[in-house]
Amino acid sequence: MLSDDLSFDSDSDISTSSVSSSCSGGGDGVDLHNCCSISGRPSIDDLLLLRLSTTAFNRPHRSSDLPYEAIRAAAAKKGSDPLSLRDFVIHRRVGGGDIGAVYLCRLADGLGVSGSSSSSFPYAMKVVDVEAAAAKGKAERAETERMILGRLDHPFLPTLYARFDAPRYSCLVTEFCPGGDLHSLRHRQPGKRFSIDAARFYVAEVLLALEYLHMLGIIYRDLKPENVLIRSDGHIMLSDFDLSLQSHSIPTVDSLDLDDAPDPTTCLPLSRLLMRRRRQTRRRFVAEPVAARSGSFVGTHEYVAPEVASGGCHGAGVDWWALGVFLYELIHGRTPFAGPTNRDTLRNIVRRTLAFPDMTDSPDYAAAKDLIIGLLSKDPKTRLGSEGGAADVKSHPFFKGINLALVRSYKPPFVPNLVVRSRTERREPDRFDFF
Repeated sequence: MLSDDLSFDSDSDISTSSVSSSCSGGGDGVDLHNCCSISGRPSIDDLLLLRLSTTAFNRPHRSSDLPYEAIRAAAAKKGSDPLSLRDFVIHRRVGGGDIGAVYLCRLADGLGVSGSSSSSFPYAMKVVDVEAAAAKGKAERAETERMILGRLDHPFLPTLYARFDAPRYSCLVTEFCPGGDLHSLRHRQPGKRFSIDAARFYVAEVLLALEYLHMLGIIYRDLKPENVLIRSDGHIMLSDFDLSLQSHSIPTVDSLDLDDAPDPTTCLPLSRLLMRRRRQTRRRFVAEPVAARSGSFVGTHEYVAPEVASGGCHGAGVDWWALGVFLYELIHGRTPFAGPTNRDTLRNIVRRTLAFPDMTDSPDYAAAKDLIIGLLSKDPKTRLGSEGGAADVKSHPFFKGINLALVRSYKPPFVPNLVVRSRTERREPDRFDFF
């Protein structure tokens, strides 16, 4: 039964980071009919005739993904008749912004995998009001996110299950993350901060997601705990790509210092073989959008880099700055440059020296501080990651002892309880986008 009104907030951007168990949203459903009967909006019949213009069957990076299989089975059952809104049951609104909203939905009965309760699998449906986006000058942002989601194929990034188009609305169906976001999860920790081990786990997975995005030439530009969602298995998923910048990356293989290689003057074949092997281990793959530049003033105040806060041009380095702020907040419970007002925060980012609260020092905490200092260099040219990108960050001692290639198989610090849901309200940080 559909009951709530499909409405869009005017005070915040649409955000899939709100698609979580921590979001409030009463009622068992939303009334698309009431929304569509408003003057100037399409009728319910128009919405029910939405057709799937793109079905993104990018295989999720898991051996078994039942929601994905259900979507594929539903499309197969429809045959030449593509999936439409009538094939989904909208349950409730779980997030929103000034150009759209996010809904929890499921496949209608009778669709999906035979012999399974496919209708029980939750999905997140992001509905963008195309006309409202165009009126606010944000149509390009909506299209950017749509294009990026169609390109992603990574375990820590969303998979676009389906996409619907209509004259006024654009609908994107992706995975629903029942664990909420890291902002809400941090507030449930002792002292409202994570342990070093938990922070290292989440930062490692975010780092791998950023590495993949940069490899595609995408600068994320909106990293914050609210945009890091917790999947049902406890691993993370980055969300919200409407502020991202698409560019190009040029893959290169860097040769590092070979001082400890065997003496090349020897004529022994074995030594030459060892030297060749050593050189191979001293090379690293780098794929960064080094030439990407933008003058847009976008982001969340507490997370923007100094070059953005000062009104200058910026590149991929803004993501490494944000990763430093992200790690700082996870282990300290606050961001490093927050001020009483947004203007004060931006001024602190540009001018104030980085400081750390008094905490008991340990080798792990010292390594975390050193990584933060490297990432929060105010000069983007000396910032960690400015030359080798993710390869520089991954080689930092903070990640010693963690196999980044196998982090997906690690046990997460928190796995959502799918029965008990939190109703804790959370404050959405201010977000700006001045072009």
